[in-house]
Amino acid sequence: MSVFQKILVKTVSTMPKKVVWLFSKKYIAGTNLQSALDVVNNLNSKGIYATLDVLGEAVTNKEEALIAKNNAMLALNSIVRENLMANLSVKPTQMGLSIDKDFACEQILELVKRANELNNFVRIDMEDSPYTSSTIEIYKQIYEQYPNLGIVLQAYLKRTYDDAVILNKIGTNYRLCKGIYIEPPTIAYKDKKVIRDNFMNVLELILKNGNYVGIATHDKYLIEKSYKLIKDLNIPKDKFEFQMLLGVREDLRDKINSDGYKIRIYVPFGKDWYAYSMRRLQENPQLAGHIFKEFFAFR
Repeated sequence: MSVFQKILVKTVSTMPKKVVWLFSKKYIAGTNLQSALDVVNNLNSKGIYATLDVLGEAVTNKEEALIAKNNAMLALNSIVRENLMANLSVKPTQMGLSIDKDFACEQILELVKRANELNNFVRIDMEDSPYTSSTIEIYKQIYEQYPNLGIVLQAYLKRTYDDAVILNKIGTNYRLCKGIYIEPPTIAYKDKKVIRDNFMNVLELILKNGNYVGIATHDKYLIEKSYKLIKDLNIPKDKFEFQMLLGVREDLRDKINSDGYKIRIYVPFGKDWYAYSMRRLQENPQLAGHIFKEFFAFR
């Protein structure tokens, strides 16, 4: 991120939330469940799948975590009731991981058990590095009982290839992404090319082992490289899908869809949209420039 981009991100972060919302709503499916269901229904009408995420993370007490679990359960039940092509994503710290690991595991287990009853699926999101090992441990523990569970690996972490080697052995269902949290260079790659190379190396490892993977990227280069790898390895279409964020690179989304590949959109919603928006700006500071320009045009 350049100095100018850092200034833009900081400037946007000082704007009133109401103003930021005007330009963030493209990337967030509203503040309530019904608005998110409407977005998913629209995506489904185009043959595009979705995963719902009730925004929020790092709760400070078990009561907040229980509320978050109940909201996620409501979303899961609504997906099935509305007969939507969608599943559920949850953040471990939202389920209480930063408070009590065993408690968080029980919370996630309840969701996965219910999803199993509904013939649906839950993916545990990966957050920043203090929670990587404990998230993988929770995943393994629940997966022993319920295989309708997946996890996320981040290609910018130096440990990820080794994690994939281990997780491949139990038949893990992955989402593979670059990673967005700010991590020290001792544990995370910083060079764009190195991150891309590691992404492709991990993807190849997963595909060669026969595991299912969600290829989560908006990077056209990685999408094209993934196309080639899938073709070279003769990977059947039921062993992978592409995944993208709501409102980002819709041109690439539509191309992947028209090329006949399954694509799933990450659909976040909820009252805790602001922190999510700020993290998206950190990941893609160009968005801050767009917001900044539109703000003055709006005025």
